[in-house]
Amino acid sequence: MELRRRDFMDFKEVLKHLSEAGGVSGQEGPVRYIASDALGKYADDVRVDTFGNIVALKRATIQRTNESPRVMLAAHYDEIGLIVTKIEERGFLRFSTVGGVDPRTLPGQEVVVQGREPFVGIIGAKPPHVQSPGESKNVIKLEELFIDIGLSEDEAKKFIKVGDLVNFKRDFVELSDNMVAGKSMDDRAGLVVILKALKELSMLNHQVDVYAVATVQEEVGVRGATVSTYGITPDIGIAIDVTHGHMEGVSKRDTVQMGGGSAISIGPHVHPKLFQSFVDISREVNIPYQIEASPTPAGTDAFAIQITREGVASALISIPLRYMHTSVEVASMDDIKEAGRLIAAFIARIDQQYVEELKCF
Repeated sequence: MELRRRDFMDFKEVLKHLSEAGGVSGQEGPVRYIASDALGKYADDVRVDTFGNIVALKRATIQRTNESPRVMLAAHYDEIGLIVTKIEERGFLRFSTVGGVDPRTLPGQEVVVQGREPFVGIIGAKPPHVQSPGESKNVIKLEELFIDIGLSEDEAKKFIKVGDLVNFKRDFVELSDNMVAGKSMDDRAGLVVILKALKELSMLNHQVDVYAVATVQEEVGVRGATVSTYGITPDIGIAIDVTHGHMEGVSKRDTVQMGGGSAISIGPHVHPKLFQSFVDISREVNIPYQIEASPTPAGTDAFAIQITREGVASALISIPLRYMHTSVEVASMDDIKEAGRLIAAFIARIDQQYVEELKCF
């Protein structure tokens, strides 16, 4: 709570606080205060809907008609995590996953159990010294793992109950070449892209109302984007998410270059006119970009936006990210900032005629 109304110095500082805050799908409250304050710095109005989505409105600076076109920007601020399923004897906590957690990454992780008060814990497993012959060669199964918070069974049950959510505990760190690492870059990096776009727009005239939405529960079925798009009824929807950045052992066919700019998706869920506009604007104002073939929506908010009501012209802009869905995700601040510039440049060029032309592709 002490971060409320904080005057952030730069976007890296914002990302640090967003990354380190807990916010597993369905319990995004701790990070909501940080996100809403950051959005409020650049928006005319900020509200939180019943579902937990943060909706920030930046009104058009030029109004050509009675009602300005609406552009929705969406980045989810929930994260993958765990949920307590049982409190064992001696106070050990059994758990299951919320979202796409890879069990191989869990042993030895520091976590925070969000009980009546937060408890730091460690995910433990049988050490190799006491494993049976050949057991160390096997991947540890989820049901063999537990969270150790250092309490007895009776003490644990005073503060923790079945159903409490658990987030990973990881400090944000700065790497070389303007790279950063931490948990929940997916998709709090996307939220910082929106902040950068709103800041750029504060120095530009635009003819559209911009609805910047930090969505919830993307990791468990793009739910926040579904309900927020329904309420906003945008003419254009742009989802900002992450994609796989190039790393050792992974084919370049399946990744995009770190530091090479954001990835502009093309596929069935992307309106072809929007795709071409982003490419053209990138070239026009010399913003680095990459093109990513996206045959399916792949579980992003773009899917929810596209099929809401009678359908919305949608686009997907992705930030290259290494080690997705682990607690040490790596992103480039350069990619984040350039993506924000691109989105702002696009919005500044939209008018009512452009929106009408989306129906005639």
